[in-house]
Amino acid sequence: MAGRSAPTARRTRLGVELRKLRERAGMTTTQAAALLGTSSGQLSNIEVARFGVSADRVRVMARTYSCTEPALIEALVAMLGERRRGWWEEYRDILPPKLLDLAEVEHHGTSLHAAHSMHIPGLLQTVDHAREIYRQAVPEMSPPEIEHRVSFRVKRQAVLYRDDAVAYRAVIHEAALRMKFGGAGVARAQLQHLLKVSELAHVSIRVIPFDAGSYPGSGQSVYYVRGPVPALDTAQLDQSHGPVFIDSEAQLAQYWMLLERLEATALDPAASQDLIHDIAQNL
Repeated sequence: MAGRSAPTARRTRLGVELRKLRERAGMTTTQAAALLGTSSGQLSNIEVARFGVSADRVRVMARTYSCTEPALIEALVAMLGERRRGWWEEYRDILPPKLLDLAEVEHHGTSLHAAHSMHIPGLLQTVDHAREIYRQAVPEMSPPEIEHRVSFRVKRQAVLYRDDAVAYRAVIHEAALRMKFGGAGVARAQLQHLLKVSELAHVSIRVIPFDAGSYPGSGQSVYYVRGPVPALDTAQLDQSHGPVFIDSEAQLAQYWMLLERLEATALDPAASQDLIHDIAQNL
């Protein structure tokens, strides 16, 4: 088996899920390798996406690990299917790899769910708003780096406008709507953009107003990407050092519950549009 350089996010996740299946079956790498007719070293390299693996091999491994979920097995096999390089690869030597992983994960998601308290979600930001966010980064970014980040963010937004666009649901606290990044003009244009995007049939934007008082997960931002089966969901958290991806089933369940509670706290979409409109009018 040939080694792989810079494995994609999906190949990395495939290895993680194969390891989970093995561990769930109660097998060590040595035990599993013996049953699969390979070495423990090769198996370990598959699990960390250093070695490639064929579709047939994935199915054999799943059977060996007593996986009885056909939908999960075929979803794992599908992670091998796309040979064409994604648009994000043009940024491979320009931006941090984790940002490319984020674009790849959401590109293949079946639905997207975001919750933010102090910022407009990235997929909903205007160019001017995004540029101002990056200008405030610490450590300071150079002008070329800022423009690369902005262009990357804008290209990510294509998932909302492509022919097979998936459902996108965002919960935004009123505080984020009142932040005047770039001044009143940029802020007003950003809110008007939110109103325009909220008219798309597959987009839901809900606002948690100040009047709601305390709410679960206050101050935390969560981005949750649904996979083809629940076991392949991904939660992404923003940290000062970059995106962090969550794939633990227990943690995924926790973040999904948080998103449901945040939606229950927020205004409905129509009332949210009214509040966004009022804030924009009074800037």
